[in-house]
Amino acid sequence: MTDTAADDQPRIDPSTRVRLHDLAVRRDRDEWIVGRLSTRTFVALPAAGARAVELLGEGCSVARTARTLRAETGEDFEVTEFVGDLTALGFVARIGDRPVPDPTPPRASLPWLRPHRVRLALHPALPVLVGVLLTAAVVVLFRRPDLVPGYRDLLWSPHGSVVLLSGAAAGWTLLLAHELAHLVTARAAGVPGRMRLGTRLQFLVMQTDISGIELAPRRHRLTAYLSGIALNLSVASSLVLALTPTDTGTTAHRLLAAALLLSLLPLPFQCMVFTRTDLYFVLQDLTGCRDLYGDGLAYARYRWRRLLRVPRVRPRTPGATRADDPSARLPPHERRAVRLYSVVLVVGTAACLTFMAVVTIPVDVALLVRAARGLGPEHGLARNADAAAVLVTLGGVNVLWLVTWWRDRRAADRRTR
Repeated sequence: MTDTAADDQPRIDPSTRVRLHDLAVRRDRDEWIVGRLSTRTFVALPAAGARAVELLGEGCSVARTARTLRAETGEDFEVTEFVGDLTALGFVARIGDRPVPDPTPPRASLPWLRPHRVRLALHPALPVLVGVLLTAAVVVLFRRPDLVPGYRDLLWSPHGSVVLLSGAAAGWTLLLAHELAHLVTARAAGVPGRMRLGTRLQFLVMQTDISGIELAPRRHRLTAYLSGIALNLSVASSLVLALTPTDTGTTAHRLLAAALLLSLLPLPFQCMVFTRTDLYFVLQDLTGCRDLYGDGLAYARYRWRRLLRVPRVRPRTPGATRADDPSARLPPHERRAVRLYSVVLVVGTAACLTFMAVVTIPVDVALLVRAARGLGPEHGLARNADAAAVLVTLGGVNVLWLVTWWRDRRAADRRTR
């Protein structure tokens, strides 16, 4: 079968010169991160690979690049194949005098939000202000323990439908603000970013793809990862300060207390790093891992396969590495982190799925059945309104989860074909 796309590719020979797109380069431990922000594509390269990118970007031919690398390192490199790999990544704009087709980059959310307009999001004083606000709230709660929120604060109205609908509206508003904080800080670092719905196990989440932030300095990366949590803590701290002058039992006090609890509820979820939360990306960055989740999942599957096999009788050679151990190819610091994370991944996932089977699904089914039975002319207006609110809110969330999960599943299947 003839590959038309391959035939259309310009020929790469020793005399070929290429023109690269604007690429960002950052050193990370013993490797270099090279990427293109507009397409959110990046790759980790050894020092020789980063040097080859530099030489090709300066206009050196394939042959001259290979000679320079040989002179500097004493080793031979397949620069022709390397150029082909760069082309496949979308890093090459022209090969010789022929332009390379450039796929349409992913569409960014809020494209009118330019980096220069949100540059203050990366100002070093901003984390200090968040810390001062949080400290003030902690001091207030220490002096006024009666302001510490509890689950009863969510039941601020005797009407269940009002509580449910207002809670859903406030929760989604806070969720949107949380993701917007990620988008703004990433955009300030020059990363386009895209907000969309997603699923994490049984959870429906809104997520912001800020691929490319890996090319930014560490302070900017950590700021982008932690900006959503910082926003939740800032909102919660402000609400604590606003609660102080209000009288207990008033509608204003009950509303502020409910909003305070809603702003804090997402924070425990962030500790579930096995679902790739904000803290997961912080952990991945601090451990220097490239794909902590993917490598941890591969290692967990490897250990599961080993567990199902009959143990070997023959002793292994000291220092030998199992060929099918996916963590064996990783540097030592990544290998340790991946193996520890795989335990957290397995235990956390099992706990979440067990909780869903034992608690979440039975409760959701019971509430939906009760709401369906509460509809009808034989019930009063208030009962019908409560039942409709439960069906719309709870049923809508579950339907949205199924639609989002199916969309992501189909997209993943298309990428693997």
